[in-house]
Amino acid sequence: MSADPVSPPDSAAGATIDRSGGRRGGLDQICIRGGHRLEGAIQIGGAKNATLPLMAASLLTGETLALSNVPYLADITTMANLLVQLGVEVGVNGENGMRHGRTLELSAREIADTTAPYDLVRKMRASVLVLGPLLARCGEARVSQPGGCAIGTRPIDLHLEGMKRLGAEIALEDGYIHATAPKGLVGAEIVFPTVSVGATEDLMLAATLAKGETRLVNAAREPEIVDLAKCLSAMGAEIEGAGGKEIVIQGVEKLGGAEHAVLPDRIEIGTYAIAAAITGGNIELQGADIGLIGALRQALLATGVDVEETEGGVRVAARNGRIECVDMTTEPYPGFPTDLQAQWMALMATAHGEAKITETIFENRFMHVPELSRMGADIRLDGGAAVVRGVERLKGAPVMATDLRASVSLVLAGLAAEGETLVSRIYHLDRGYERFEEKLAACGAEIERDIG
Repeated sequence: MSADPVSPPDSAAGATIDRSGGRRGGLDQICIRGGHRLEGAIQIGGAKNATLPLMAASLLTGETLALSNVPYLADITTMANLLVQLGVEVGVNGENGMRHGRTLELSAREIADTTAPYDLVRKMRASVLVLGPLLARCGEARVSQPGGCAIGTRPIDLHLEGMKRLGAEIALEDGYIHATAPKGLVGAEIVFPTVSVGATEDLMLAATLAKGETRLVNAAREPEIVDLAKCLSAMGAEIEGAGGKEIVIQGVEKLGGAEHAVLPDRIEIGTYAIAAAITGGNIELQGADIGLIGALRQALLATGVDVEETEGGVRVAARNGRIECVDMTTEPYPGFPTDLQAQWMALMATAHGEAKITETIFENRFMHVPELSRMGADIRLDGGAAVVRGVERLKGAPVMATDLRASVSLVLAGLAAEGETLVSRIYHLDRGYERFEEKLAACGAEIERDIG
């Protein structure tokens, strides 16, 4: 995998967004000299995991969908490149040279192609979210089986079984999913055997243009699901129950354009909150919504870290003294997010006592453990759990990132470590964190990117 530079032109209509040049490459490393207490303010951007399905929603209408507060990330560029290939006109406007708070204008007046090719889909699993919209609008979709971080199998069976329930015929051919519904999709009741955010989003998108009523039972409840429903409703969809366990969609004949602001990124909020905690710091997370991090907030309070709402966002401040270890189990929302598990482990590695961290979402999401151990962390794996005994101080070392959240956990560990930490393969970071080093450096971190 390699990260695309995130430098789209002002108008990408009919052409692939710039994927050459730029400062971010696969050989980049981040160097951290630890031991600095973080203080100041960090601006929280829009949620990547909300933006990607919202971008896919543009395929459902021939009118313009304008998304504001779009983060400046490699995954956003990957999705934009894919949409351009499908015939979507992508216009970009934003503040600070398109580096913060961008607005994307997406216009799919005509679908030029219904094939999502391997060279784009392999980079990011969320690319499969074009399946539902293409099938609903065009009656056909051919989508490469997806790639992304190597943190588990993450099968797309629930997407495919759901599409079949809506009347689609599915064939797997040469690594591609070929879905057809020549007579259109028809509403149905779909009961998910397990909670799946991606499948809930994909089937919501498809069901908006299906004939009749669709019920999604045991649906994902994440804030990103609510944000997608809000945008689709603004486009003319009829959706009830988003945020609960059952979502009801009444299909409509067509959707229109809309303007929608992407909600704040709760994983970015959580990551910087843990950065404040692990360095004994005090940071205001501007633009953050405290309601998005309920489980993390309770866990941080239990460690001895204050998390309070402010007029402009959320303040996270470590109290005097070493923080305490707290057990954690990842769960679907509103439980503790799996996307913060690696960061929590880095925090527990420096806390007082012993913590058991149980991963219930992805089976391969402990790949950061050997790298944290290289820095002196005391971690023992026990099946789907990790037992962490806090140490007085981690020690800087050369480490390698294996996935997006593992990479950021190593940076957090480096902030608290004695000496220098060099994190390689940090292209993963550029998929999920906007101006990461700049935001930390502005709060006192000694951190810089070594461009390969």
